[in-house]
Amino acid sequence: MNSSAIPPITEDDIAQYLANTPEFFERHAELLTSVVLTSQHGQRAVSLQERQAEMLREKIKGLEQHIMEIVRNGSENAAIADKVQQWARRMLAVRDAAVLVQEVEEGLQTLFDVPKVALRLWDVAPGWEQAPWTQGVSEDVRSFATSLTMPFCGPNLGFEAIGWLPQSAQVRSVALLPMRPGAMDDMDAPAFGLLVLASDDAARFDSTMGTDFLTRMAELASAALARLR
Repeated sequence: MNSSAIPPITEDDIAQYLANTPEFFERHAELLTSVVLTSQHGQRAVSLQERQAEMLREKIKGLEQHIMEIVRNGSENAAIADKVQQWARRMLAVRDAAVLVQEVEEGLQTLFDVPKVALRLWDVAPGWEQAPWTQGVSEDVRSFATSLTMPFCGPNLGFEAIGWLPQSAQVRSVALLPMRPGAMDDMDAPAFGLLVLASDDAARFDSTMGTDFLTRMAELASAALARLR
């Protein structure tokens, strides 16, 4: 056997040659109409030009769907931003500090349609130590809240704070927002509270969902609740 035999030409060789030699089809323009392919929309035969047009149409369709998804996400984000603003206005309008926690919770339930909400604060000012929203907070919960550098979203993993919610055994997904006296990423500031959003729907607070809005909401609630410290 001749070891110097020329290796056979493969399909990859042909494809690379055509990709690197676009003038090939200028020299052999008749191939554009004479080559017959199977349409991707059935078994009918189409020319190379027709098949290329089909591929372009499919690409355009995919781009249109992508654009529509971007527009839809933009509309949804705008709607959420509007609700966050309404929620912030409601908190700012509260004059009686005694009802501030209730307003935070009810605003989340009505504006964002969150089924279950609970808020607990600690290190509060004198006079608030016996308030219902200061009870049932262990040192483990305080440490956990301080350890959160961003809101947690995901399944109910048996968090102690879930016990603050009504019918807690049915909770399947949660969002946990630590309350801090500054920005969420200020790790030098220990948390002074924890806001729990929960649902019996396992998909409501998914671990893959973005937390940008939740982070802003945590900062807004923290600023509003600071008067109770």
